[in-house]
Parts: sequence; C-alpha cells; structure tokens
Amino acid sequence: MAKLNWICLLCILTILLSGCWSKRELNELAIVVALGIDKIDEDYEITVQIVDPGEISMRQASTQRSPVVSYHSRGETIFEAIRKMTTIAARKPYFAHLQVVVLGEDLAEEGISDALDLIVRDHEFRKDFDVIMSHEATAKEVLNVLTPIEKVPANKLLNSLDVSEKAWGSTIAVNIDELVNTLSNKQKGALISAIEIHGDKKLGVDQTNVQRVKTPVLLQYAGLAVFKGDKYMGLLTESESKSISFLNDKIQSTIEIIACPNKGTLSTEITQSTTKVKGSFKNGKPKIDVHINVEQNVGEVECDIDLTKNKSIDYVNKKTAQGIDERVEKTLEKIQQQYEVDVFGFGDALHRANPKQWKKIKDEWTSIFPDLAVAVHVKVTTQGLGTLQNSLLSKPKEE
Repeated sequence: MAKLNWICLLCILTILLSGCWSKRELNELAIVVALGIDKIDEDYEITVQIVDPGEISMRQASTQRSPVVSYHSRGETIFEAIRKMTTIAARKPYFAHLQVVVLGEDLAEEGISDALDLIVRDHEFRKDFDVIMSHEATAKEVLNVLTPIEKVPANKLLNSLDVSEKAWGSTIAVNIDELVNTLSNKQKGALISAIEIHGDKKLGVDQTNVQRVKTPVLLQYAGLAVFKGDKYMGLLTESESKSISFLNDKIQSTIEIIACPNKGTLSTEITQSTTKVKGSFKNGKPKIDVHINVEQNVGEVECDIDLTKNKSIDYVNKKTAQGIDERVEKTLEKIQQQYEVDVFGFGDALHRANPKQWKKIKDEWTSIFPDLAVAVHVKVTTQGLGTLQNSLLSKPKEE
C-alpha cells in the first residue's frame, strides 16, 4: 500500500513539475544592454541598445552589420514608450541583461524620480546595472555612438567607468539601488558620472567611426553630476570630481603632480587612500573632521632632485598633501556655498556620533550644511621610488 502511494505521488509530481510555464526562447527576445531616457516636451523618449548576437559571436564570421541596433520610441510614460517599441522592433525588448541606463540632461534637470519608478518596480529589471547622465547631449545621441575596441558600446561605457574609477578617480560607479537609496535620503545628495560626446555627433552613428585609426567621435566621462533631491544642479570639473572621491573614500589610485624645489615637475602615483570622517558636536554646533591618509610611489621625475635624501622625500610628501588639501578645500566650499547639498554623508557621520543631537538639527540640515565647519587633515607617505632613484636629468657632480 505504501509503495502504491509513493507511485501515485511521483505521478502527480511529474505532472506538476514538468515544463516551464513562463519560458521564453532566445530567438523570441531582443537582449537590451543599454537604456536611454530623455524628456521631449511632455513625453519620454526611450532608446534601447540591442545586441545582434550574430555580429558578436566568435564562431560566426562578421559581416558589415553593426554589432548593436538602436530603437527609439516616445510615450507619455516610460512603460508606454517601451511597449510601443514592439511596433518597430522585430522582437520584444528583454531587460534582464541591462548593463547601463543613461539619463538625458533635460530629464535630469526636471527630476529623475518618476523616470526611475518603472525600472525599480518592474521585476524584469535586475538591480545590478549602473546609472550615468549624458552631458550636453541626449541619451539617444550617446547610445547611437559606435565605439572601437569594444564592439558593444554599452560595454565601453561600463569598462571606461570602471577603469577610470580605479586608475584616475574622477568617476564613480553608481548602481540603481545605491541611487534610489540616496534619493530617498532627504539629508543627502546624489552624484552620478556624466558622459560627453567629443566630435560630430552625426558621424558617431556611422560604421566608419570604428574603422579609422583616429576615431572621429568618442565618448568620454566629464566628471560628476550633482543632484539636489532628484534634480540635476551642475557638473563638477575633473579635478573637483577627484576631490569628491578623496572625501568619499573612493580613490583607489590616481596621479598627483607637484612642482620641484627649483624648476620642473614630479609625478606620483597614489597607491592607497583611506578617508575617515568623524562628526562631533561642541556646544550644540556640529563639526566634521576629515582625515585623509595617502600612500604613494614616485612615478615620473622631470627635474633635478635627489630622492635619496630624506629631506627630498619630506618635501614630496608635504607638497602632495598640500595640493590635495587645497583642492579638497575648494571643492568643499563650492559644494557648500553653490550647491548647498550634502553629497558626502556628513549628516550620517553626525548621526553616528550623537543621535540625540542629530535629531535636534535633522529637519534643519539643509540650512545648516552650507555653514558647517569642516576640518581637512591630509597625511602623505612615499613608499617607493621605482627602479631609478633619481631623474635622468640629474647631473653627476664633477670631482
């Protein structure tokens, strides 16, 4: 009897578990790797960058077709625009492999919260893609540019963002979850890396853009876009963006250039940077102390300086620290006085330091932040001189 029951159970399970009721074949889908959102009058214009599998396959000989196809559609809502795209696309757009979302500058100026609602709400969108903003161009124009080396432009956008963040420090990769969490924090402002088109935008869509030794049209990251609430306020310069990365403990590596004692310059490579932000209250007034500890190697010497002497290394450390401190102070002043938005998380530091005092000033933080006292302390240590202790310009002393 028990054996019969098991057989019946197995038969029922085979009926219930067989097949995939929601399966979709690959040849029925258009794999979207990049999504662009622009605001045109009262409508949204959506651009999707779809991979042509045949053109990026290693097993199949390449033709003259583009490795990606862009489709565009407009609607009163993003949802409507995406659905209307089925009237022009051969397959239904599939967003589970989305890698990057480009927000148009016009959209960013009006506010990005409504545009992100569908992306966050829809179960088909995974939450591991990055968000960037187009500067002095539309998202549509950015996603229409064909790129060399990387066949899929979305991969170029992601790889450049990642490499620049690790080796230069003027960009920050922000995924959708991080952005939404920041936007929901009324005491904190968001930062998004901004992309520009260099060259004639019309030439970027042509296949010849990737067939020349000197590419006529390039996509280049310009710096960090500052948001107050969900609205774009302005773009920071490359130098200011690096200062933001120092303050937010995002620097992994970058280059510093200092003036030598006599003439010429010396370049160092930052190999490690650690930033600690400490909040405190004195007589009820908030204060922030920022400690930036930097380790570096001497990278390039274009002056006559004896690096075998301790005083020379002390000079290099002092000048590097001074340069970082000056730029950070200027960036702090600009953020506090011009944008008046806490993009550093200073409010969180004060909350951690004294929750009771923070609760008293929390609702007035936007008016307190511009006059917040911030002390920056930079310490630099030089670890290595490379394989050559002194510059080739150093002349041996005559005996």
